[in-house]
Amino acid sequence: MMTLVLPAMLQTEVIAPLPPLPPWALMTPPALVLTSLGFLAALVLITYPLIRAIARRIEGRSVPDQALLSEVEELRARVADLEQRHGALHELEERMDFTERLLAQQREQARLPH
Repeated sequence: MMTLVLPAMLQTEVIAPLPPLPPWALMTPPALVLTSLGFLAALVLITYPLIRAIARRIEGRSVPDQALLSEVEELRARVADLEQRHGALHELEERMDFTERLLAQQREQARLPH
């Protein structure tokens, strides 16, 4: 009895298909360099004002806007005035409640027979 052995070249393996290449793999080196530089330049132009503002804030050099400061002071004055009026309104509410209770007592006493 003879066993049949197949040579290694006749045996086939299943090979998975290759994944698609990323877009930059198909670009020529000069195009890749120019695209990278353009991307970095755009990134710097977009983030530079934000980085400057953060740096000024950290250093404490940011100059407050005078119009904004005057508006804040005006709002603080209005809040103080409203708090004062709120206290006066609360006092008037208490007086009104007291007066209503007195009137209710007088009405009840007028209804009761003496």
